[in-house]
Amino acid sequence: MTVGEKIKYIRTFRGMTQQQLGVAIGLSAKGADNRMAQYETNYRVPKKDMLEDIAEALDVSPLNFISPVSGSAEDIMQTFFWLDEDNPEALHFFPMSPSKKKYGTGSTIKAQYDDNDDMPASAPVGMWFNYNSVNDFMHEWMTHKQELADGEITQAEYLEWKLNWPDTCTERGSSHQPCEPKHKWRKSDSETES
Repeated sequence: MTVGEKIKYIRTFRGMTQQQLGVAIGLSAKGADNRMAQYETNYRVPKKDMLEDIAEALDVSPLNFISPVSGSAEDIMQTFFWLDEDNPEALHFFPMSPSKKKYGTGSTIKAQYDDNDDMPASAPVGMWFNYNSVNDFMHEWMTHKQELADGEITQAEYLEWKLNWPDTCTERGSSHQPCEPKHKWRKSDSETES
């Protein structure tokens, strides 16, 4: 998705009009909706400080619009998060466990899967990241995607988790230890605070 499409997507999710968002970022009420329409259609591209203001007004991480370092763990995760929003059936997660058989190194790495009706007709391609923090983040994502599939969280909670990630992280490190997120994203979390 383009930056403009993301702004519109999140604004709609938040239930805001273009004028409400424009006024929230400091635009005059008279032209706020027109300016936001220009941003959302990519006719105009907001500068970095404006994107930060938009992120704050929408109560989301600026990472949705601004990548601090191309190829960083955060950039990789945002790319996948938005792919998931654009095409929810594109990404599938499954846990892997080590085999007792050792293959050594190089291209002899092999993974097996249980063939079932959910698998594609041709064998899927496996991928892993030799990037520890991305692997850790992907593990947490797999957990929340499964919670969504099991009905333990709502679609809105799942999107909220992605929109405010990494402040919504609920586990840390390769041991996947639970931790308290900086930003509450589960409805039950915010309801218990009231």
